[in-house]
Amino acid sequence: MRRIDGGISRRGLLAVAAAAPAGAALAQTVAPDDAAHWAKVAALYDAPPAGVIQLENGHFGAMARATRAAFEAHTARVNRETTLYTRGPVNRDLVAVRAKVAKLLGVDADEIAFTRGGTESMQVLIEGYNRLKPGDAVLYADLDYDSMQAGIEGLTRSRGVKVIRIDLPEPATKQSLIDAYDRALRANPAIRLVLLTHLSHRTGLIPPVQEITALARSRNADVLLDCGHALGQTEFALRDLGVDFAGLNLHKWIGAPLGVGVVYIRKARLADIDPSPLELAYLKPAEADRIDLRIHTGTTNYACVLAVSDAIDVHESIGAAAKAARLRWLRDRWVKQVRGVAAIEVLTPDDPALHAGITSFRLTGKTSMADNEAVRRRLFDQHMIFTIERAGPARGACVRVTPSFINTADDMDALARALRSLV
Repeated sequence: MRRIDGGISRRGLLAVAAAAPAGAALAQTVAPDDAAHWAKVAALYDAPPAGVIQLENGHFGAMARATRAAFEAHTARVNRETTLYTRGPVNRDLVAVRAKVAKLLGVDADEIAFTRGGTESMQVLIEGYNRLKPGDAVLYADLDYDSMQAGIEGLTRSRGVKVIRIDLPEPATKQSLIDAYDRALRANPAIRLVLLTHLSHRTGLIPPVQEITALARSRNADVLLDCGHALGQTEFALRDLGVDFAGLNLHKWIGAPLGVGVVYIRKARLADIDPSPLELAYLKPAEADRIDLRIHTGTTNYACVLAVSDAIDVHESIGAAAKAARLRWLRDRWVKQVRGVAAIEVLTPDDPALHAGITSFRLTGKTSMADNEAVRRRLFDQHMIFTIERAGPARGACVRVTPSFINTADDMDALARALRSLV
């Protein structure tokens, strides 16, 4: 059996620990606080620089060493065989990767297409959605991603629609989030399109997607679901969520190489997303129902897409449920120590249905980006804890904490101590 890195065989990764079962069985048997097991998971990844506690894992997810080795091997093959590979055999391999991703998402392979990331996936949906007409309205919220907000705002020019923005409640509950969208839809019956973020990059808030999607549908509105941070950090199947359109990211919590995402369009709704203008020259009437025609990225980084298969192997070896439980446990570890501390505001609720690993905080009265950049700098300069400030929440900027599988209980305890020292 070929060895890839650190004495761990490629096939052996599917067990993570020699004594542990793989895949779904692992997810059922591993406790989120099993330090020995999660140390073995952490060993699949490179450690951060010595002395640094890395709690800004939200920008992108580091590849496991085995995924990186596979990516390098795919890159070597593409460069060695060049067009002998990319003008033919690669297509067979990409079809297999696509089928594997579709299985991960719980959809059909012809309902997804590869993009260069979640932002590009959402751009395909926002710009391509063709059911809007002048006089219609579209809705987004303060916690949605900046680029998606800009895309929705741009529909005023391209589609002649009115844009409605709402501020989500803080602190939030499941019902208060449903009520926020319900009020907006009732007050603006012209809304035909709702941008909804599955897991906010600003605060980590997870709204009740199924309920809000059903609510929008009852008001004759579609939902474009931004799953950029949700895939790999939470457990879900797209069909269960009831959405027809979604943009997803594979280089955050799945651990693929930078530059790979997926756009999902339910087969019955494909006609509601325009083909890319760059594909029109190739469009044949018999092929109009192909999702691939909705995006044109030029020459693909084939090695990135091929390595998605290897990243999924690692993801499934750890187990989706186990990953989700571990991230919530790490988050809860520090939040429980500072929740209620005077002058520390934890923005994300403790309801496990409304959060995963990401959670943000601010110091009372510190609502500007400059304030929160200063907090971030103090955490790093004084405690070697790396976080990131985020703008956008209606009640003010914040500092985002994003643990990952390299992190330990000691890391979270160190953060809690550092935060208490700031006030």
